[in-house]
Amino acid sequence: MHLSVVVPCMNEEASIPGLVARLAAAVAPWKDRAEIILVDDGSTDGTWAAIGAAQATCAQLRGLRLSSNRGHQVALTAGLEAAQGERIFMLDADLQDPPELLADMMAMMDRGHDVVYGRRIERQGETLFKRATAFAFYRLLNMMSDVPIPRDTGDFRLVNRRTLDAVLAMPEKARFIRGMFAWAGFSQIGIEYVRAPRELGETKYPLRKMVRFAVDAMTAFSTKPLKLATRLSFASLAVAALMMVYVIRSLILYQTAPGWASVVMAISAFSGVQLLTLGILGEYIGRLYVEAKNRPLYFVADELEPAPPVALVKRA
Repeated sequence: MHLSVVVPCMNEEASIPGLVARLAAAVAPWKDRAEIILVDDGSTDGTWAAIGAAQATCAQLRGLRLSSNRGHQVALTAGLEAAQGERIFMLDADLQDPPELLADMMAMMDRGHDVVYGRRIERQGETLFKRATAFAFYRLLNMMSDVPIPRDTGDFRLVNRRTLDAVLAMPEKARFIRGMFAWAGFSQIGIEYVRAPRELGETKYPLRKMVRFAVDAMTAFSTKPLKLATRLSFASLAVAALMMVYVIRSLILYQTAPGWASVVMAISAFSGVQLLTLGILGEYIGRLYVEAKNRPLYFVADELEPAPPVALVKRA
């Protein structure tokens, strides 16, 4: 197998026919040595049935259905572990990342690169809030991360087998796959493209999930939040020392009645710093707790394999 295409799907019933058609056209130059793996991440609509129906139009199609919804990154991991190709192409089911770039990515990999990732130069069809938060996320992530992660990139990329094997060897449960590929190293290069608006279905990343994803990304690749908590603690001690000087001065000068507002403000500020510090520590402790349980990332409930080719028998 030369090429594997991995696509996680969550409630993408309407997108499956168009997705499979465009993927089949994209892998046509390698169709005899290619596979397309669609991973149903515990969908509640007819996504799995749509994957089964699409097999009639695409001989390379394989399907995996997880036993329950595990999240985009785990579903993508399941597909990557099932992939058999020497090169692995990954993208989302919403077709905002164009599969037609596969040929250009393959050509760039032919020149010796191990990873070819897509870099978004424009995000069509997205709100100003979504674009602003995405812009801030990647820049803040690079400020906090111990590993440089390419800006404005997602999981849309082509990787070779040795890079994928390196990433799959990482055992963490909270997956941030684009960061894991960046951490793995090897020769990486970007290709710029315009991200199209979603045509069918709804986004699977509302604000709540975006915030959770951002926290996972930062705690997975940086200890700087812990260092920030330490610095905030020292800053709080410094402010407390100044407040103590102010209180002693007030007692000496019999000016104890005024200043109640500053006391309330100081208590509120210290309480906020303490809660923030506890929250940061809690994120890391929670991550350690999840890792210590060492549970499997997912279970496969069902699988669809491509139908074997029909052998032609010559008549005597």
